[in-house]
Amino acid sequence: MTDQSKQDHVLIFDTTLRDGEQSPGATMTHDEKLEIARMLDEMGVDIIEAGFPIASEGDFEAVRDIAKQTENAVICGLARANFKDIDRCWEAVKHARRPRIHTFIGTSPLHREIPGLSKDEMAERIHDTVTHARNLCDNVQWSPMDATRTEEDYLCRVVEIAIKAGATTINIPDTVGYTAPRESAALIRMLLERVPGADEIVFATHCHNDLGMATANALAAVEAGARQIECTINGLGERAGNTALEEVVMALKVRNDILPYRTGIDTTKIMNISRRVAAVSGFPVQYNKAIVGKNAFAHESGIHQDGMLKNAETFEIMRPEDVGLSETNLVMGKHSGRAALRAKLKDLGYELADNQLNDVFVRFKALADRKKEIFEDDLIALMRDSTSDAEHDHIQVKFLRVICGTEAPQSADLILTIEGEDHQVTAQGDGPVDATFNAVKALFPHNAHLQLYQVHAVTEGTDAQATVSVRMEENGKIVTGQASDTDTVVASAKAYVNALNKLLVRRQKSAPGADVKGVSYKDVS
Repeated sequence: MTDQSKQDHVLIFDTTLRDGEQSPGATMTHDEKLEIARMLDEMGVDIIEAGFPIASEGDFEAVRDIAKQTENAVICGLARANFKDIDRCWEAVKHARRPRIHTFIGTSPLHREIPGLSKDEMAERIHDTVTHARNLCDNVQWSPMDATRTEEDYLCRVVEIAIKAGATTINIPDTVGYTAPRESAALIRMLLERVPGADEIVFATHCHNDLGMATANALAAVEAGARQIECTINGLGERAGNTALEEVVMALKVRNDILPYRTGIDTTKIMNISRRVAAVSGFPVQYNKAIVGKNAFAHESGIHQDGMLKNAETFEIMRPEDVGLSETNLVMGKHSGRAALRAKLKDLGYELADNQLNDVFVRFKALADRKKEIFEDDLIALMRDSTSDAEHDHIQVKFLRVICGTEAPQSADLILTIEGEDHQVTAQGDGPVDATFNAVKALFPHNAHLQLYQVHAVTEGTDAQATVSVRMEENGKIVTGQASDTDTVVASAKAYVNALNKLLVRRQKSAPGADVKGVSYKDVS
C-alpha cells in the first residue's frame, strides 16, 4: 500500500458485538454472534470488536470462537486497565490470525474519581497495562474513556504515555455523546500537533449519538486526521447508540468529492446485515433511518414521484442497489415454487442449502395459504422465525385459542410443550394478549418483568403479518423475544415464549456447571 493510499484509507472498526450488544435487551446468542461476525468479515470490516472477554464465560467463548473462524478482519477484545482483564482478553483473541487487545480507562475528572486515582497514579497504571498488553500482542489499542471531557494537557500526557508503552492505535471516545463536530475535529488536530509520536500511530474516533451528532463527529474527526471509525450496524449501542456504520460508509462513498477517503466495505451487503442485526437484537430499524430505514428509498409526494419516474437522481443521491436493496418488490404467492423462492431469498441476501430451503418452503406455503400476497418484508419475517430454531426450544407454543370482545372477561386456552411434555391451562386477563401471557405464566411460573410489548405490521392489509417484540427483565438479565404471524395474539404468545427460552439460556450461563437440558421448568421460577 502506498503512503498516499494509507492516508486515504479509513479503517472500519465495528463494535456491534460489544458496544452494540450493551444496549439493554440487545443480548445475542452465541450462534447469532458468530453469524454476525461472519457477515461483518465478508462485507470487509477491518476490525471486529467481538466482545468483552472478562465480562462472562459466554462473552469469552464468543470472542474465542469468532477469533478462530474469522478469515480477514482483525479480531479485538476489550479489557479494563488491569492485568487480569488483559490476560483474559489475550486468551480469547490469540486464536485469531490478526488479534488485537483494546484496553481502556476513564481519564476525565469525573471518571478519575471512580477508581480514586490521582493523575500520576493513573498515568503509571496506563504505562504498566499498555506495556503488559504489548508484551502479549503486537497490535494494541488504548482508549482514554470520556476523552472529550478530559483536560487537554492531561489527555496529551496520557496519550504520549500509551504510545511510548507500545499502543499502535489510540482511540478518542466521545463516551457520552457530548461533543460537537468542530470540537471533534479540533481534538484530533490538537493531539496530532502536540503529542510526540502521534504521526506514527492510528487515531480512532468513537462517537455516541446522545445529541444526534455521532456520524457528523466521526466524519469531522476523519477530516482532522483520524483514520479509524468505531461504529455499529444500525447505530446500535448504549443509550442513543453509536455512530452507524452504514451512515459513515455511505457518506464517504456518496460525498467522496469533499470527503476524499475510502473504506474496504462492500456496501451491497449493508441491507442484509442491517436486517439480521435488527432481528437478532430485537431492535427494529426506525422507518426514516438513514440508509437502511424502510422509507429511505420511498417516495410518496407527487412531485418526488414524477421526478423519480423521469430521472431517479432528482430525489435519490444513491441507488438502492448500492446498499443491497432489491430494485423490485416481487410479489410471491401460493403458486410460487421452490426455484422462485430460492431466487427471491438470494436477492434478499439469504443463501440456503437444500434442507434449509425445504423447511422454509413449508413455512412459506403455510403463510401463502393465509395471505393473498407475500412481499419481501413477509419473507424477511419468515426467515427471522425460521432461524430461531424453535423446534429445539425448551418451551414451545402448541395450541392457542382466545375468547375476546366487548364482554369481559377475556380468556385464553393454551397448550405449551415444555421439555417435551404438553401442559394446558385456561387463563383470564384484561384483553386477549394479557390473558395469553397470564396463561404462559401459569404453565411456566417466573418472576421476569415485562418491560416492553410492541407490535408492528410487516406489510399492509388486514391479512398482514404482525411482528411482536417483547423485552423482559429478571434480576438484571434483559432478554428480547420476537415472532411473526398473521394472528397478532399468536405472534404475541410466540414472542413471549421466545423471550422465556432466552432467559433460560441466560440463567444457565450465569450458573457455571449447570446444564440447561437437565433443569426442570418447575425448578427455575
